[in-house]
Amino acid sequence: MNLALIFLGFFLLVIGGEFIVRASVALSLRFNISKFVIGMTVVSFATSLPELIVSINAALNNSPSIAINNVVGSNIANIGLVLALIALLSNISVNEKSFRRDWSWMFFLSIMLWLFIITDNELDGFEGFLLITFLVNFVYNVLKKSDSVELLNDVDDKLKLTSNFKILVWLFISSLTLYFGAEFLVDGAVKFANQINISEAVISVSIVAIGTSIPELAASLVAIAKNEKGISVGNLIGSNIFNIGSVLGITAIIKDIPIAQEIIERDIIWMIVFTVLIMVLAVLPEKNKISKYKGLIMLLGYFVFIFLAFA
Repeated sequence: MNLALIFLGFFLLVIGGEFIVRASVALSLRFNISKFVIGMTVVSFATSLPELIVSINAALNNSPSIAINNVVGSNIANIGLVLALIALLSNISVNEKSFRRDWSWMFFLSIMLWLFIITDNELDGFEGFLLITFLVNFVYNVLKKSDSVELLNDVDDKLKLTSNFKILVWLFISSLTLYFGAEFLVDGAVKFANQINISEAVISVSIVAIGTSIPELAASLVAIAKNEKGISVGNLIGSNIFNIGSVLGITAIIKDIPIAQEIIERDIIWMIVFTVLIMVLAVLPEKNKISKYKGLIMLLGYFVFIFLAFA
């Protein structure tokens, strides 16, 4: 039964990835908004919904390790697993200006989160409010400073004729399928893991985190298939920013999140390491390009992280 839930979750997440990319491209064409901006806002928020729901439920049910490790593990998985797999499938070109700007925000929020929790081993409501404020500022800067015109090659011109109502329907369908797909996947994975006596902390940083990162993987793979690589990269960076700013921000406002020492000493550090790693790889030889061998490096790093988590 648990395996059936896992497969059903995958199926729904693929559907959600299809609709969220279709709606995003339609929006970019209809309103002349950069595809990268759409990926950083609409797609990123929609694919962060599973993390938000899981974290809020975990906090309200007195499982703080799931609430925080879900986000930390998901951010690690987005880079070490999702982006790595995408790079292995297709070399990714990086827009230097946009990448440096948005990476800076991702790094800044990661450091701020670390500073907030090392002082008192807790993320409280005021700190959550600050994270949300930083997120709003980030979105404002992206919308304000991004170019309004972008060449949209290899895009179905028929999407220009998509009505606002149909776009909203696509966004609604994608949000539902991404949410329920993640719910089924995580529920099945957690129950399956409990059968083999894996701790809650390990489950949250690995299985739950991977499960809630599946929307990013599904949306990105669909984007790659449609040759929409700008959405793929923007979605992943934006999702990490939204995970910290909105998911942990909103969760902390609802209820203070106590942080276990092992999360501070191990998992947060790994998240920062992967955040730095993606910048290092982007500026190495083959600058502004994440090639297959770089994807392999990230994937190997992720396997090391998972091994140490289970050790």
